[in-house]
Amino acid sequence: MTTGAGLLISGVHDEEPPQPSAAQTFPTSADPTRPTVPTVPTVSPLPPADPVRLRIAAIGVNAPMTRVGLDTAGALRTPPPGKPGIAGWYGDGTAPGSAGTAIATGHVDTPTGAPGVFYDLGALTEGATIEISRADRRTAVFAVRAVELYDRKKFPSKKVYGSSGRPELRLITCGGGYTKRTGYLSNVVVYATLTAVT
Repeated sequence: MTTGAGLLISGVHDEEPPQPSAAQTFPTSADPTRPTVPTVPTVSPLPPADPVRLRIAAIGVNAPMTRVGLDTAGALRTPPPGKPGIAGWYGDGTAPGSAGTAIATGHVDTPTGAPGVFYDLGALTEGATIEISRADRRTAVFAVRAVELYDRKKFPSKKVYGSSGRPELRLITCGGGYTKRTGYLSNVVVYATLTAVT
């Protein structure tokens, strides 16, 4: 799987979506003032089941989920551009809550500049809760560990998509600078770890 280049939207930009700050990235050294989010899940992985809804209370997201795959270049597809309120789940990968790294994508905005489902993703902070309801009627609850911004040309695919074997989640959208010719120049990536099952 390659970068989230398919997340590009050529919108009208009167306002820029929130971008992650240095305080939201993985710490380079121990910082006692930062909240503690476990790096190892505190609950057992769930068996596979399709996700149906994603909720992030901190940024007002409550969105249905749809299965997405890869395009012919191996880049992650996004939900249909005409449905910016839907989050996509990489259906050939890990189901959220199961052992491995689950991937979800969404648009940051629309061609007209209206906010997409992940418009405020860059504003998430460590410890924020992400809930994903699944087809088996269980909800996988994740805690945000970090939010990082990567140049599309230097996207760290192994770091983002690689699996530790533990139940983890990545949310990906566009971010960084924007030009009309190329669209967004970077991707916002949220790293989260399973902390509860309800």
